[in-house]
Amino acid sequence: MTPISLINESELLAKIAQGDQRAFRVIYDHYYNNVYAFALHLLKSDILAEETVQETFLKVWQRGQALNEIVNVESFLIAITRNHSLDLLRRNKLAIRTTQQQIINWSESHNETENTIILNETRRLLQNAIDLLPPQQKLVYQLCQQEGLRYEEAADKLNLSTLTVQSYMKLALRSIRKYMSKHAGVAALMIVLKLF
Repeated sequence: MTPISLINESELLAKIAQGDQRAFRVIYDHYYNNVYAFALHLLKSDILAEETVQETFLKVWQRGQALNEIVNVESFLIAITRNHSLDLLRRNKLAIRTTQQQIINWSESHNETENTIILNETRRLLQNAIDLLPPQQKLVYQLCQQEGLRYEEAADKLNLSTLTVQSYMKLALRSIRKYMSKHAGVAALMIVLKLF
C-alpha cells in the first residue's frame, strides 16, 4: 500500500473536519485493510472485526475539528481499534460469565422433561427464523453456521466475494437474533446461546 504523504494526510483530515465525504473515503479506503487486520488479530472474529472497523471510522468522522490535532493517522486509528477491541473482549467475557451462571441456575431449577420440551420448541423457532431468511443469507448461514465452512470456503462454493459472504452472515445472524428475541421465552433464549 502506497503511504499517503503527511501533507496529504493533514489536508485530508482538515477536509474531513469540514465534513468532506470524499476526503473521508480516501482515508477509509487507504487504512481499511490495516484496521480490519489488526481488529481480526485481536478479536479472532470476522463479524466483531468488521463492527470494530465501522466504529473506528465512525469515531474519525465524528471527531470534527479535533482531527486537526492528529499527527499520525495510522497510529490514531490503531489506538481506537485497540481500545474498542479490548472493550468488546471485556464485555463479551462478562456476558459469557453471566450467561453461564444463568444457564447453570436455570438447569438446576428445571427437570429433564421441561428441558426437552423447551429445547425442541427452541429448535423449531430457530428453524423458522432460518427459513424466513432471504435465499442467499439462508444459504450462507447454512454453509458457515451449520456446516462449519469458513467464509472463504463458502465464498468459493457460492462464487461470491468473502466480504459479501461476511455481510450476508452478519445480516442473517441479526435477523435470527431479532426473531428469536421476539418469539422465544427466557429459557428458550438461554438454549439459543448454546446452539449458536
